[in-house]
Amino acid sequence: MKLTVGQAIVRFLAAQRSERDGVEHKLFEGCFGIFGHGNVAGIGEALLEAELADPAGLRYYQARNEQGMVHAASAFTRMRNRLSMLACTSSIGPGATNMVTGAALATVNRLPVLLLPGDVFATRVANPVLQELEDPRAGDVSVNDALRPVSRYFDRIWRPEQLPSALLGAVRVLTDPAETGAVTLALPQDVQAEAYEWPAELFAPRVWHVPRPVPEPAALARAVAAIRAARRPLIVAGGGVIYSEATDALRAFAEAAGVPVAETQAGKGSLPYDHAEAVGAVGATGTTAANALAREADVVIGIGTRYSDFTTASRTAFPEAQFINVNIAAFDSAKHAGHAITADARETLRALRQALAGWTTDATYREYAARLATEWDATVERAYHLGNRPLPAQSEVLGAVNEASAPRDVVVCAAGSMPGDLHKLWRTRDAKGYHIEYGYSCMGYEIAGGLGAKLAAPDRDVFVLVGDGSYLMMAQELVTAVQEQLKLIVVLVQNHGFASIARLSESVGAQRFGTAYRYRDASGRLTGHTLPTDLAANAESLGADVLRAHTVDELRSALAKAKASDRTTVVHIETDPLIDAPSSDAWWDVPVAEVSALDTTQAAREMYEQNKRAQQNYL
Repeated sequence: MKLTVGQAIVRFLAAQRSERDGVEHKLFEGCFGIFGHGNVAGIGEALLEAELADPAGLRYYQARNEQGMVHAASAFTRMRNRLSMLACTSSIGPGATNMVTGAALATVNRLPVLLLPGDVFATRVANPVLQELEDPRAGDVSVNDALRPVSRYFDRIWRPEQLPSALLGAVRVLTDPAETGAVTLALPQDVQAEAYEWPAELFAPRVWHVPRPVPEPAALARAVAAIRAARRPLIVAGGGVIYSEATDALRAFAEAAGVPVAETQAGKGSLPYDHAEAVGAVGATGTTAANALAREADVVIGIGTRYSDFTTASRTAFPEAQFINVNIAAFDSAKHAGHAITADARETLRALRQALAGWTTDATYREYAARLATEWDATVERAYHLGNRPLPAQSEVLGAVNEASAPRDVVVCAAGSMPGDLHKLWRTRDAKGYHIEYGYSCMGYEIAGGLGAKLAAPDRDVFVLVGDGSYLMMAQELVTAVQEQLKLIVVLVQNHGFASIARLSESVGAQRFGTAYRYRDASGRLTGHTLPTDLAANAESLGADVLRAHTVDELRSALAKAKASDRTTVVHIETDPLIDAPSSDAWWDVPVAEVSALDTTQAAREMYEQNKRAQQNYL
């Protein structure tokens, strides 16, 4: 069968399927693309030809920014528990390098995304071509090499003959839950348009079976012995619980064994917030309930977590614990010198429940955990309804959105102060209802991520929470949402600066330097009047409906209107950046200047050294 390389790629992707638990899924549901001279005659022509032949095949989605389209693809596959995904194609040069940040986010979060950037001429007859980076040390280098360290698999297709093995290698990694992340196939622009006689087998429907490795008996036995000896065990549920669709197994195990469940950012929603064993978020942005239990835990059962510094409060959260680590990836299961179980989360939880049948924690411990969780929920209720202030607190905005959302609706956020506040305050009712990108904490993910989440779950309302800082970095995919007639409810929080870093700056003695959006004053410092930026007007110019709220009551009314609408709606509200959410009673390690002329920095350094003494190596 004679096709160009671009046509062969599109036809191959359309024929792939994934399977887990006997259920098949279309593996590639579409392709985002921005076209230029590096891909328009290859992948671009192939997508056009495929659309004309079969509009339901590999659907093309137009994007506004290459980084944004990778973010949207990451959000899509996260909502689909990594069983379906999207490809992204760009032109050579800046289009390709724009995808580097998105690729890093996908790989950090273990999310499968296929990148198809255009590349230089393989023949080199026209070198240097437009947007080519010439390296005087090597003739085979291009800017796409910047994608190597942020990709789990990288190949450059210099010749058509190389394509079949590259495609199979790429999909192998994309469908491997232990290895997955961004995968890059760099495509020289002349090779994309080159024709070749392909074997028909390359385009036959192919099913990729996503495995559920069972725990090795000896590893399971060691874990069971450690749990049986525990008096104060604590489960830390990570994203792997949700990707493995292990939430029912977690609930059954926690109820049978009486073990409280704390959650990471990626694992939030593993249990409903009001479940008897749920104690909420753990770590630097956690609840006082989970963090109190963490300080006293003698065994921590980490399930599907990579133990980021936020989860461990920079290795101060679990001072007395030994670890049992259940993870599909050996790299993560081996962390903290724990008992490593390299296996699927659902299968391991089922095995643990069976092996521990009849064993349970002491009633006093269960009652203690429940009391702590109840106390924290009362704290959340107060934070949701502070009242009687000139400007609402951010916690009140989150409370209004939480109360306006239905149980299956999705909240999307990524960077700034809101993810931390959401982690501790959001009342999650559905395993896929909480979508916070905090592995890479990438400003600008929010609206693009909301677009991807809505593409993956069109039957759910998607609430995007975004601050003014992130909005200014990347709001363009509002246009794509409008174009595709996909309804997003975007809550745009205006606090005139970088609120999260302002708080952090203050905590390290740097006096909120460089974090407010202000004019320069007479002295030359950025401490003058607030900038007159009107982000609501900007959103309206991009095609979204806009509602302006000034109070929490007005916000509730606006959210109700947005919920009833079938169009993308941006709800704008200004908040007071100086009202903090309730404390987590936990620490995050951000170094403070060791010497300084500033009294504030000197005081912060003293506090830093005091906290640093509690840090452990977990050996």
